[in-house]
Amino acid sequence: MTSASDRQPADARSDWEARIALRSDEQGTTNATPHLTPPGDLVATVGVGHVHLRWAPVSGAVGYLAHRAPLRDGVPTGELTPIDHLGGDVLSVPDTWYVDTTGEAGQSYAYAVAAVPEVTVTGPLSAPVHAAALPAGDAAPTVALRVDAADEGVALPRPWQPMIGSERLSQLLCTDTSGGREIGSELFAALRRIRDEVGVESVRAHAIFHDDLAVYREVDGEPVLDFTGVDRVYDLLLSIGLRPVVEIGFLPHDLASDPEKTVFQYRGHISPPKDWQRWADLVQAFVAHLLERYGETVLSWDFEVWNEANLEVFWSGTRDEWMRLYDVTAKAVKDVDPRIAVGGPSSAAAGWVDALLEHATRSGAPVDFVSTHTYGSPPLDLRPTLHRLGFPDARILWTEWGVTPTHFHPVNDGTSAATFLLSGMRSAAGRVDALSYWVASDHFEELGRPPRLLHGGFGLITVGGIAKPRYHALRMLAELGETELSVQASGDGADGLVQSWASRRADGSLAILVWASTLDQSKRDGDPALARQVRLAVEGAAGRAVTVTRLDREHGDVTTLAARLGVTDWPAEQQWDALRAADTLVTEKVDIRVRGGAAVVDLHLPQPGAVLVEVTGS
Repeated sequence: MTSASDRQPADARSDWEARIALRSDEQGTTNATPHLTPPGDLVATVGVGHVHLRWAPVSGAVGYLAHRAPLRDGVPTGELTPIDHLGGDVLSVPDTWYVDTTGEAGQSYAYAVAAVPEVTVTGPLSAPVHAAALPAGDAAPTVALRVDAADEGVALPRPWQPMIGSERLSQLLCTDTSGGREIGSELFAALRRIRDEVGVESVRAHAIFHDDLAVYREVDGEPVLDFTGVDRVYDLLLSIGLRPVVEIGFLPHDLASDPEKTVFQYRGHISPPKDWQRWADLVQAFVAHLLERYGETVLSWDFEVWNEANLEVFWSGTRDEWMRLYDVTAKAVKDVDPRIAVGGPSSAAAGWVDALLEHATRSGAPVDFVSTHTYGSPPLDLRPTLHRLGFPDARILWTEWGVTPTHFHPVNDGTSAATFLLSGMRSAAGRVDALSYWVASDHFEELGRPPRLLHGGFGLITVGGIAKPRYHALRMLAELGETELSVQASGDGADGLVQSWASRRADGSLAILVWASTLDQSKRDGDPALARQVRLAVEGAAGRAVTVTRLDREHGDVTTLAARLGVTDWPAEQQWDALRAADTLVTEKVDIRVRGGAAVVDLHLPQPGAVLVEVTGS
């Protein structure tokens, strides 16, 4: 996982920030961080329940940070500070717009935006603008969307497809139970389902060198290697069409310089190796074994060095020691076959990306991909960083991402996390090679096994195999076609509060996703002021059948159904049967109107909520 806030109560967040700052101060800021100008052309558009900010892009920015202060008599009552949408991690956003729903309707605020060249650096603020969200009226405002079925379109990127996260893979072999359900078989079933229904291609997990797979031990002071356990779990993945993303870590007990330094209840060893040559030999032997056992398919696997070493909870050494670990590990991988992809820094909160690339420029270490993690906001745009530091061809893998970094957070279980997922995938499309949601299943035990069915677990699928709304959101994305179509949007909330993604499939049918979403997690249970009526017009679709599939608190939300059934801990057997009604979304045929050759569909869109509109081929 990311950040220490997920291993502590929410009020310990400042402690995590202090530790991040300590790690940054220890090494100083990077030499190549550019000084960016303030964003220009800031415009605030007011709507019911929200203020929509837009601004001009700034060359070199990986993101932008919106600031706000209340106004009194037209004067800010204090310093403009970053808008906290309660994501618990990086607040910067990658796009040149931001929807603020955290304010009080009718209260005027001063807004300004800063460009972010690197996650620990914020540039100067733009000139401020003033705005106040409108109060709700008797009826929801209308957003009009128009799609042309004959639009030439462009290839639709699918950033959700390359990768998904998982609990450590040794748990595939576990016959213990949680909630009366066998851990290993249900974790395997969840991964198989995601492969079959969403088309996910690979799985990333921690701790492939953990002692529960018995990879390394020392007998009479000499290394003994055994990859039998790894073979068993990788064989399982490959049997269902998934390949591993090989996160190289943590240390085996017998190779750790300080075996008492561990993370999680399963005690992954986080100290530097006591013998760097033996570490290099282990990595090289491991990669060579994989290539011998599985053949050249291994050339398509990604090998990632460690996990979140910029957090002390994951790496007890210094940053310089981790850079040495990267060099030694990357060389060991490439010594087996230089075609194998290796990368990092696999960092929390988008940290150490600049530092690794600057280091690799000096050391000559290969960086085939850059990997990092953020939560609570769409992933930042690292392309300017790669170009600036001389790695323009490196792939960008967001190997962890989610709605919150916090274990046991209720936002993980409900529909607002699903619309967050849709917004993040839409933002990342075309600029991130993989956006890996963390994680597949609630069979996940970094801080212990699940205490109840709905416990705010990171999983897309519950213990017992019931889809949460986030899983349904991925299924909706998987229904999109190969060709992306443009959408013309207008009205209160268009292209911000209400987002859309239109597509055409190979058979000529259309799949159009529409959702209402805000990053503001104080609205996770919904706000009637943010609901909208949507009028969707599809040109060239007159006479075609139209269906809709809804995802909201009344459709496909297991938390709503569990509350109605009175499930507070683990369900009784008859409750399990009833809960499975939330496992599948219902598709319904809807009436349409025809206007000028366009099929027109009227929809009510609650917040949070999503609708998949499908139009049959001609």
